[in-house]
Amino acid sequence: MCGIAGFAGSGDEAILQRMADRIAYRGPDAYGYLVDRDRRVHLGHRRLSVLDPAGGGQPMSTSDGALSIVYNGEIYNFAEIRRELEACGARFSSHHSDTEVLLLGYRHWGEALLPRLNGMWAFVIYDRDRNSLFLSRDRFGKKPLYYTSPGNDFVFASELGALRLHPSTPRELDPLSLRKYYAYGYLPAPRTLYRGVLKLPAGHSLTLDLESMRATVRRWWSWQAEPEEVPAAAEGRLVDELLERLDAAVARRLVADVPVGAFLSGGVDSSLVAALAARHTGGDRLKSFSIGFDEASFDESPHAREVARLIGSEHDVQVLSVRHALAELPGLADRLDEPIADSSLLPTYLLCRHARRTVTVALGGDGADELFAGYDPFKALRYAAWYARLVPHTLHAGLVLAAGAFPVSHSYMSLDFRLKRTLRGLDHPPPMHLPAWMGPLSVRELGELEGAPIDAEELYSEAIDAWDDCRSDDPVDRATGFFVRLYLQDDILPKVDRASMLNSLEVRSPFLDIEVADFARRLPARLKLRGGTTKWLLKQAAERILPAGIVHRRKQGFAMPVGQWFADGSLDLGLPGTDDSGFWARMLDQHRHRRADHRLALWARLLLGGEHAGS
Repeated sequence: MCGIAGFAGSGDEAILQRMADRIAYRGPDAYGYLVDRDRRVHLGHRRLSVLDPAGGGQPMSTSDGALSIVYNGEIYNFAEIRRELEACGARFSSHHSDTEVLLLGYRHWGEALLPRLNGMWAFVIYDRDRNSLFLSRDRFGKKPLYYTSPGNDFVFASELGALRLHPSTPRELDPLSLRKYYAYGYLPAPRTLYRGVLKLPAGHSLTLDLESMRATVRRWWSWQAEPEEVPAAAEGRLVDELLERLDAAVARRLVADVPVGAFLSGGVDSSLVAALAARHTGGDRLKSFSIGFDEASFDESPHAREVARLIGSEHDVQVLSVRHALAELPGLADRLDEPIADSSLLPTYLLCRHARRTVTVALGGDGADELFAGYDPFKALRYAAWYARLVPHTLHAGLVLAAGAFPVSHSYMSLDFRLKRTLRGLDHPPPMHLPAWMGPLSVRELGELEGAPIDAEELYSEAIDAWDDCRSDDPVDRATGFFVRLYLQDDILPKVDRASMLNSLEVRSPFLDIEVADFARRLPARLKLRGGTTKWLLKQAAERILPAGIVHRRKQGFAMPVGQWFADGSLDLGLPGTDDSGFWARMLDQHRHRRADHRLALWARLLLGGEHAGS
């Protein structure tokens, strides 16, 4: 895993060095750079050595110097592609570098290389013959890539903090992006907080013509549910196939020249990945990691210990107090490159720091909930359709008022929190249900913040597009589009990327293997959500190797008591003098006096920080 940065246009090596130094934690093992002064191209790379430490240095160039690459990620099927290229006459200099496979694969196939890749990546190839830069990002957006093209300059980097060290990078806040951050709790690609600064979306490529400095963006892959009819008699075969595909995905992600371990929460997703990994480690015991808290309601470590005992992993638990976790927040927030209003960022960061003491790579369970319908909103959508048919608008308004009288609790996923959130989402048509249920601020609250009415369709345009683009009418399939294209890409994966890279740890996600994802894409909704059971087929597969008590244990999020922290004064916003301080002071006062539960909104404002205050 690495960090990349560079530019075409104005600037010098000192700027490139500062950009790369800003993300040194992404690649603490080496720094490399390439400068073509005639064409004003600068490429910088920070390396975390995982594969071929001796032969995988970057920037890497072909023997004739026609192509050069800087790359962040891992290609898990690099060995197969390498054999195919060798059969076509390619000659490799490295022993087993996936970077060189990308370089020579691009020379042979051009952009047609991308669908052949199974992995996670963000890379930039400098093509001297075509006088161009070619940028690419993986299907799900595991690895970040920001860019801007002001005037005659083009600047790119793995993180905004590095990008902003180039003098040409715009610094003007984008008001619509700020509204969307408060509406979703994250910034949907290609948006960032700044006008003219963009994220290359997942499954997209960009070609920059260095003569005209014109950038062309193209989508080369997108998630699409294509469910196939499956007779009941074939369900057992599908369970076997899923387990086989996931087992192969885990095996691919154990290939490294550095120590590899696994996260283990005790939930079904991480437990299944760890159990499969333990099968492949041979005589070496798999190292597994979890963190626990001395407050029982937030502590999953006993469940993780039970799974570790069953699979025979060498388990390492770090037990903290919740107050200790809170003390880590200011330092983490200061280093957070782009705001992500997901409170699980904090324990994820602590887990990554704990694992990095022993391993350089860790396997995780990210992607299972999105691909196999693991979240409560998947169930709620079916009730929402029934509700819309039977409950008139006037009665809905009365229910909202009645729910407002419920006593406010700041405990994790309390009844009043879930009820009020559900009713808030039902104020809107189906394409807007999910972001309205999950987002920090409602449309009405955003209107109060800005002092003007908010256009809900503009605010939730990305969610509407994800819903409408689905070819299936089943709400589970439509919801999957939202969770994969938005929530996974712009919340879950950036959260894990930042938490891990700040600790120089690489995290791999077997559930996002393209062979597993293509399998999930073709499953009918009834095999994901059956009755009240989420991830039904996945749990059937897990039962083949794990006890039912682990597989069907009630889902517990990686939560922190954010609501209570704001209520008891442990967290404050510290906003005197900002343009929006009056609105947020009222929100905080209502929360502390239990007149409302604004935990998500307050956390979103806190993570935004003082630099971006106002609207």
